[in-house]
Amino acid sequence: MVGSWLTLWLLVANVAAAAQGGRGTRDEALAAVFPEAVVEAERVFLTEQQMAEITEIAGVEIESGLVARYVATRGNTVMGRAYVDTHVVRTKRESLLISLEADGSVRRVDVTAFLEPPDYLASERWLRQYSQRQLDDDLALQRAIRPIAGATLTAIAANAAVRRVLAIDQVLEQVTR
Repeated sequence: MVGSWLTLWLLVANVAAAAQGGRGTRDEALAAVFPEAVVEAERVFLTEQQMAEITEIAGVEIESGLVARYVATRGNTVMGRAYVDTHVVRTKRESLLISLEADGSVRRVDVTAFLEPPDYLASERWLRQYSQRQLDDDLALQRAIRPIAGATLTAIAANAAVRRVLAIDQVLEQVTR
């Protein structure tokens, strides 16, 4: 029963996100990032210990133990993984689909919903700064990541989301190995 509710909620959230300022749907982004791959959705429930470890590794809070994760495979080979991170920028929500390579580095970041005024939306060019990045001390604004003039809160929120997803992936991949 819980799984049915969760599936329904995620489906409605995906449709709503596309209708409310997203650049494209989650499915479109996944198809573009992982062409010719089979993408399977997973819902992962993190333990308190995993959440504490993720917070420590990422250097940013993780608010929910529920993680929306997608695993892309071609044959028996994992092509990569993607995670949805929904967070508040100023007063409204943004959802990012953060896609990772099989090695855990960032493949691409897509905005699937942005409810703040469009002036504060991060450009695709700005988001490309995350490509091939791993989680380290340089993955920060004013270091490897340039800030966004006039959209500081968007930049802070996006950077925190990428750090959080990279830490989640590290912790979850330790479990599967």
